[in-house]
Amino acid sequence: MTTEITDSLNTASRDWVCYDAECALCGRWAERTRALLEKHGFVLLPLQSAPVRAALRLPEDELLAEMRVVTRDGRVFGGADALVYLGGFISQPISLLTRIPGTKALLRIGYRFLASHRNCRTGACRMPGAFPRPADWLPLPALVLATAVIGRYLPAWLYMWLLALALFAGCKWLCLQRELAKGVKAGLEIKLGFLFGWIGMDAAEFLARKRAAQPPRAAEWGFATLKIVMGAILLWTVTRRALAVNDLLAGWTAMVGLIFILHFGLFLWLALAWRAAGFKAEPLMRAPLLARSLGEFWGDRWNTAFNQLATTFLFRPLRRKAGVREATMFVFLISGLVHDLVISVPARGGYGLPTLYFLLQGMGVLFEHTRFARRCGLGRGFRGWVFTLIVTAGPVFWLFHPPFIRNVILPFLKCIGAT
Repeated sequence: MTTEITDSLNTASRDWVCYDAECALCGRWAERTRALLEKHGFVLLPLQSAPVRAALRLPEDELLAEMRVVTRDGRVFGGADALVYLGGFISQPISLLTRIPGTKALLRIGYRFLASHRNCRTGACRMPGAFPRPADWLPLPALVLATAVIGRYLPAWLYMWLLALALFAGCKWLCLQRELAKGVKAGLEIKLGFLFGWIGMDAAEFLARKRAAQPPRAAEWGFATLKIVMGAILLWTVTRRALAVNDLLAGWTAMVGLIFILHFGLFLWLALAWRAAGFKAEPLMRAPLLARSLGEFWGDRWNTAFNQLATTFLFRPLRRKAGVREATMFVFLISGLVHDLVISVPARGGYGLPTLYFLLQGMGVLFEHTRFARRCGLGRGFRGWVFTLIVTAGPVFWLFHPPFIRNVILPFLKCIGAT
């Protein structure tokens, strides 16, 4: 919400960031961001304070419904619009991402959902039955913010890996704490194994130590090893020859090699090792090339760790409040913004392209469920497979755009001796 006021604030010398002082979570975040906001010329004030009440002149329920930014020239930004306004001062890349059509609307939906479900009168400010304690969320933004601060002084490729690691570590901690908050008991060695020894996000099954259906077979170990070898050949042999043809071709060849080594090889080895130890650890990649629909590709076959995370913390809670379509697009928006953070920010270019890629994927998932798409045979069989391949692979240059290849991947390849 954006409004204007024309009275006592016209003479204010600084912009105000107004928060609910009766909300424990809001108060803690205000204190943690105070120094950063004041550095950019803002002053923090409680919504309950006399100057804010006098300036806004709103009923109590409406006054405390959302945070607000009040500018020195009399404008008022509320909720998600306030966050977008602040982002324009604090982070230029974030400001650019919010200019993508439809992004602000989805952010408003997410903000309203979170704000309406907080339980501030008890001091908990938590999502009933869906989210851990507020303090359990802190490592995620704290790690990302710390990485963003120091990343400016690091090589772009190292900045990218640290951002990915920060996001991964914060999400792992969040998933673990969610299960512990539900009363799940687990020994220290199991908790450490989940945090540092496994790349999946399904803490419930891991902590419960549900046994795998069967121990891994020798052929599975051999298949994982074969993919590691294939990836290594692509990375350290084929890439050199591709570089003589075109730098972008070399970068793409190396990325395919890395995906084979990590996602299809080492991560599969890790899953097999946990299965051998008696844990139900499913591989993250489940033959994505066999997907016959976008929903199957993104929901069941490609990087299932993120799917579990997004379903638990975003899709299910938002679906109950806003509906399936809105929740679906919001999840793909967040996925796009996360990839923009890890890809475009270190590359210092290509801002918004990864987000556009994932928004296209979300629209494709919704399109598959239309009557017209079903009549065309999409979502199943060979036609569904072709449609999935075209939509996922066709615009993939938006996801891994040239600035990322040239500014991040190629210097990384030089560092590891692949070029």
